[in-house]
Amino acid sequence: MGVGLSQLVKAKQVSLDHLAGKTVAIDALNAIYQFLAIVRLPNGSLLVSRDGKVTSHIMGLFYRTINLLEHRVKPVYVFDGKPPALKKKELEERAKVKEKFQVEWLEALREGDLVKAFKKSVMTAKVNDEILADSKTLLELMGIPYVQAPSEGEAQAAYMAAKGDVWASASQDFDSLLFGSPRLIRNLTIAGKKYYPKKGIVEELIPEVIELESVLRELGLTREQLVDLAILMGTDYNEGIYGVGPKKALKLVKSYGSAEKVLNTLGLKLDVDLHAVRNIFLNAEVTDGYSLRWREPKFDELRDFLLSLDFNSERVEKGIERLKHALRLEKQSELSKWF
Repeated sequence: MGVGLSQLVKAKQVSLDHLAGKTVAIDALNAIYQFLAIVRLPNGSLLVSRDGKVTSHIMGLFYRTINLLEHRVKPVYVFDGKPPALKKKELEERAKVKEKFQVEWLEALREGDLVKAFKKSVMTAKVNDEILADSKTLLELMGIPYVQAPSEGEAQAAYMAAKGDVWASASQDFDSLLFGSPRLIRNLTIAGKKYYPKKGIVEELIPEVIELESVLRELGLTREQLVDLAILMGTDYNEGIYGVGPKKALKLVKSYGSAEKVLNTLGLKLDVDLHAVRNIFLNAEVTDGYSLRWREPKFDELRDFLLSLDFNSERVEKGIERLKHALRLEKQSELSKWF
């Protein structure tokens, strides 16, 4: 779910063209969940092949990646590894929420209320090993690099950005900033719109860039204090202090200097070890064992893979032509740098 910092963080809206020539590490799981939530039939059902294999994420990943390449954005996808032990409770809660919405979605279908059904279905998205494996196969065939993180994908993407191997990390969550990414891009993998199932509204989305240094300067915090602020509010690894939202957490951290002093002064306790949570963000488990190489796509194998999932052959051909055209534009751009 990530940390709710939207009230405190200022973002700069940009166009995809503004990101041309930039290499971006994308939180793969975050993107896949977006596609599974949005790419659905009118009744809320996922897209599936004739043999029942889910394909919503493949459609989203294929066309959105092509769209990024057409704007000369160089994506690398970062996949989650084993989550920290402290995330177990959060993952269990998410599973319960999905089960609740699954029941409500089926009820809406029985009632024949397709609008309600779609709203409920958006919250039922689940990712399994097959979905992850198919996503990686697609990227390999498209020539797009991906990195397998040892733990949190956002932490790995932030590490790569901090090293300068990529220009920014991309995710909808603000946790990337806590993990130390110098730049966070939001709204990159969503195709222009976001659907709010509870409100039943669609919002136009524009990519936005958030710079960690600017955030810290404007809030008057260190990165360590920003992490403490998030811990007081609640993260994926701990429950926050009841009644403490972004503005109150900011005031408390600025007044007392650290989460420990806030808790000691107010006589409060967290549900977990403060140092353990802080360590997840400040000393994340990451790896240097990755290679960022964009290869020539295996067009014939890519075509066969998509057709095996019952994609429309005409749309597949158009997509492949778009991919070829995007790569030609990139080669021309690289060549022009020499003149």
